[in-house]
Amino acid sequence: EVQLVESGGGEVQAGGTLRLSCAASGVTFDDYAISWFRQVHGKEREAVACISSENGSKYYKDSVKGRFTISGDNAKMTIYLQMNSLSREDTAVYSCAAVESPFCVRADVLYNHWGHGTQVTVSA
Repeated sequence: EVQLVESGGGEVQAGGTLRLSCAASGVTFDDYAISWFRQVHGKEREAVACISSENGSKYYKDSVKGRFTISGDNAKMTIYLQMNSLSREDTAVYSCAAVESPFCVRADVLYNHWGHGTQVTVSA
């Protein structure tokens, strides 16, 4: 059974940093692409970052490039999202998701394993 559990969310002032963690079980990072999505109430969910086994390829949403970094620790079976220079526009519920694919996939409908999400709130 695949399980994904996020942690690390919270409230931070604009310009601050947070590191989200996604603890995974029931997956092998060699076979799965892992993504971070975010969603603001009333808006569509959007892909923020992805990491896959295909040459360790990564994807970042344009608005987070240079500020967010996705990484993985195979020994801990955990995917991290380091978020720097946070702005109010980054406020959302962040969820990690897994899909059995060697390549990063941006469409959320293709992911069949999801965590419950963690709230990130950036205040002025």
